[in-house]
Amino acid sequence: MWKAIRTVIEILAVLTLTGVLSAVVIRYGAGQDTVQKEVQTTAAENSAADSAGEKADAGSVKENDKKELQGGGPVSGEQDDSRETVSAAADSRPGADRLGTEQTQEEKPGALPEEENANREQQPDTRAVSTEIILTGDVLFDRAFRAGYDAAGIDGVVSEELRDQLNAADILMINHEFPFSERGTPMEDKQFTFRCPPSYVKALGELGVDIASLANNHALDYGTDALLDTFETLDEAGIRYAGAGSTKERAEQIQIMEVNGRRFGFLAATRVVPVVEWKVEVRTPGLFACYDDTRLLELVQEAKNQCDYLIVFPHWGVEREEIPQDYQTAIAARCIEAGADAIVGAHSHCLQSVEYIQGKPVFYSLGNFIFGYAVESTAYLKITVDGQGNPHFQLIPAFSSGGITQLAQAGDAARTIRRLNEISQTAVIAEDGTVSEKD
Repeated sequence: MWKAIRTVIEILAVLTLTGVLSAVVIRYGAGQDTVQKEVQTTAAENSAADSAGEKADAGSVKENDKKELQGGGPVSGEQDDSRETVSAAADSRPGADRLGTEQTQEEKPGALPEEENANREQQPDTRAVSTEIILTGDVLFDRAFRAGYDAAGIDGVVSEELRDQLNAADILMINHEFPFSERGTPMEDKQFTFRCPPSYVKALGELGVDIASLANNHALDYGTDALLDTFETLDEAGIRYAGAGSTKERAEQIQIMEVNGRRFGFLAATRVVPVVEWKVEVRTPGLFACYDDTRLLELVQEAKNQCDYLIVFPHWGVEREEIPQDYQTAIAARCIEAGADAIVGAHSHCLQSVEYIQGKPVFYSLGNFIFGYAVESTAYLKITVDGQGNPHFQLIPAFSSGGITQLAQAGDAARTIRRLNEISQTAVIAEDGTVSEKD
């Protein structure tokens, strides 16, 4: 009997143990499936979120790079738009409805996987490249110029080394001290009158000239027909001109050139005319004059809303005098106050002093550059605006001998820079011509 009872108990124990083991196996298997499904779901969600974040970030970086290449920063609202793109992508991924607010915010940019952060750090930091602007003093194509050019082409006028530097500039501006024409008669009672046949405009192209100031005391030497021919000649050559025009509006027009994503403005005016009839408000075609600088200052203020960097190019001063007149310094100060970034003058036929006004440079006169005669000392100005929009200034000494303008050698260059330092009160010119404000 007890043997039978023991047998029953053993059978019940085996059944009980089997049931317990079966329950454990069933529960463990179901748990693994749940864990595996949760892991798969989480991986899919993270993959979708990362993909969306990478696309949004890539689009934002590309757009920012494009704007920086154009010289601008992010537009208003750009950051908000990129965040909305990431949020929208996150909300559309599987299981987004059941994700808490905290997890959604954690997956926004700023808490990205290490690999993605590494990829973002490897993105090229694209910036707007620097822009080089060269400005020269007086350029005259008259009889001596034509003789040199006819004999040896452009080599008979400007040395190859200097020419290469001029052509390397993004923008080259000159003071165009003559009309291109074979029409008209010389102005009566004027000691010096100049003109040059339009065919010689090719020399400007060989020098790389982009813009010319016509606001000077020789533009109308041969009358209005010759000035009209000059407009037409420069237009056909693709060279801009400032400070003169067939209408008052054209003579006052600011010339804006966009380079490397920045807009550079050039405004030319003269305070030297032999007779009042040369002023465009008296007769057309004519020149924009600034004896009364009210309109000039208005244009400077208007120009600042149209460009990133503004150069004012006045024709002023007294011939052969290195020190500017009081009216020059007064006009310069008012132009700087109105918004000019730099002032570069002409007319004196010699280098005048360099000064700083409110942190902005004034080069009162660059003297003669190409004049067909001997030029003992001159210099051209190079303005380099870097990728961040900061300007740097350098004067490169030159001279003309035998009708050929060329770079000054070490000793002559040093003398030119030394003299500029002697006559300049608030500017310092280093040995290499770098110009800075005196401490």
